[in-house]
Amino acid sequence: MSKRKKSFFQRSLDRIETVGNKLPHPVALFALLALLVLVVSAIVSATGVSVEHPGQPGEMITVKNLLNGEGIAYIFTSMVDNFINFAPLGVVLATMLGIGLAERSGLISACLRGFVLAIPKSLITAGLVFAGVMSSVATDAGYVVLPPLGAVIFAALGRHPLAGLAAAFAGVSAGFSANLLLSSLEPLLANMTIEAAAIVDPSYAEGMNITMNYYFIIVSVFLLTIVGAVVTEKLVEPRLGKYEGDYTENLTGLSKIEKKGLIYAGLSLLVTVIAASFLIVPEGAPLRGEDGAIIQSPFMQSLVVIIIFAFFVPGLVYGIVTKNITSDKDVASKLSDAMAAMGMFIVLSFTAGQFVAYFNESNLGLVIGVYGADFLESIQLEGIPLIILFILIAGFINVFIGSATAKWAMMAPVFVPIMMGMGYSPELTQMAYRIADSATNIISPLMTYFAVVIAFAQKYDKKMGIGTLISTMFPYTIFFLIAWTVMLVVWMLLGIDLGPGSPIHYTG
Repeated sequence: MSKRKKSFFQRSLDRIETVGNKLPHPVALFALLALLVLVVSAIVSATGVSVEHPGQPGEMITVKNLLNGEGIAYIFTSMVDNFINFAPLGVVLATMLGIGLAERSGLISACLRGFVLAIPKSLITAGLVFAGVMSSVATDAGYVVLPPLGAVIFAALGRHPLAGLAAAFAGVSAGFSANLLLSSLEPLLANMTIEAAAIVDPSYAEGMNITMNYYFIIVSVFLLTIVGAVVTEKLVEPRLGKYEGDYTENLTGLSKIEKKGLIYAGLSLLVTVIAASFLIVPEGAPLRGEDGAIIQSPFMQSLVVIIIFAFFVPGLVYGIVTKNITSDKDVASKLSDAMAAMGMFIVLSFTAGQFVAYFNESNLGLVIGVYGADFLESIQLEGIPLIILFILIAGFINVFIGSATAKWAMMAPVFVPIMMGMGYSPELTQMAYRIADSATNIISPLMTYFAVVIAFAQKYDKKMGIGTLISTMFPYTIFFLIAWTVMLVVWMLLGIDLGPGSPIHYTG
């Protein structure tokens, strides 16, 4: 019996998977990129190429040779500093002290389950997508908790469980860059954006802050919730048809001790917020800036610390109430577990830190930025078409490199200067990148949790594979990408700041 011939779409997905699997691990990829920068710096330096500094008219910039005597000395003397000073490293590890305790104590899981189970049946789809979007405050916890929970809820309600799984997965992954709160993703990406902006204009970079996309991502939550719910109910669920399996799932609510823990955790969060407000709100408060400023102030510079306490305190209280934490040893153990999970990120930071540092030191970023801007001007591609092209490029790259951090570490030093040369702010470039990265996560076989979601889905469909999951999730990618891009275009036309002190245009 001959095998059934695969469709063009299936064959295309197979090719993407094959090519993607042949790419080096991100750790090795950054090491290779760092070596490439060294070689290219020597070659370009020998040609004598020079450009005018875009931020300082009249000053000419040449590429530094990092393989001459001075360059080799820099490589050896800066290697440790490049690792330590890699912008996201300290920020992410510090933030995980708070988020990690909240996750390991069970607070995050209880919050997500409690929210989804508390909403009316008619809003269950939208609620799942919304919970998925909001779960990004807990980094990757949503991937593990919500897709299987969505399947259980839909199965218990007599609906197709894979539709519930898809709705939750779309919210968690495709909506990763939207939230009503600040998450660890903000400082993670923003610090790289600020470093890239400093290549062109250090003074502008100094005035940037990690909340540069905050206004936009707040509105995005509601847009994606609506789009995700409509796509689920009008496209995905009808295509899946009636579920023929056994509805054996039991939808269990929160236990009394979990509810008690949530109440006390909520009260502790309220106390934490009130305590923090006394450092910010009153006139002359210690976290205010000059003349009482809030945007340019110690408050904005200490947001990471505030996020740590906002998760750590409720997580600690919840753990104590539910007996998940009974001593200081339990706290230390849970924090240690949270940090252990960041091992790969730490290794990645070492090689990524070298690449970013070499790229900046060589001045290749400035030169590429100037030539890239000149090229875009020569083909007269600017404005909205330019932003759409950038979104499509970033989305395409995401199919092959799943890590948002890895991609932005590579792309920011190149594209931020180019877009600044075209008159667009680093804040806008970052938001366009986030739209592309998030919307295409759910169709990338190389995304970290893609295989995990397939394993969840196979509980309900033994034949579930990469192609099946991608075809199920593809409508979300298309409609999220279209709706989100249209929203960004409208935002640009209205000229609204993307976040506090974060304009659309860069004027230099």
